[in-house]
Amino acid sequence: MMDQILTLLGIYFLCWFKFIAGPVLGSAAGYTVLEKALVTIAGMMTSVIIFTLLGSKIKALFEGIFQRKSRLIFSKKNRRIVHLWKNYGEIGIAFFTPLLLTPIGGTLIMVSFGVKKRHIYMHMLWSACLWSVVLSMSIEKLLAIPFIKNLFL
Repeated sequence: MMDQILTLLGIYFLCWFKFIAGPVLGSAAGYTVLEKALVTIAGMMTSVIIFTLLGSKIKALFEGIFQRKSRLIFSKKNRRIVHLWKNYGEIGIAFFTPLLLTPIGGTLIMVSFGVKKRHIYMHMLWSACLWSVVLSMSIEKLLAIPFIKNLFL
């Protein structure tokens, strides 16, 4: 029983930082699609809530610590983020957060652009629900293929 709780908590905490950890490690732990989706959503939304509430403070702290030399304002990475923001807005950032960004990264980007907290919560919630179910079911179907199943046995 204690092993199951520790496994669940480990997957939950990893979902704070990397969304894909929930479906992948949930499959390895033998969870159902619903269990994988719930733990993934819970992990992502926990980090979204924490970093929405503390986002501007954390951003200022990291800029002070890690910004030793002057960096380019219009770096390739910043241009991509601004391009994504201009074309798709907060919905686009939320949609791509589980796939391309991390829950923390997507949240800090939305906080940086001044999105209201309730909008961040709403958009990140539907995105987490969508992608956790899609990824959990996809991994489930992939592991049902005999060739792939034999690779992991």
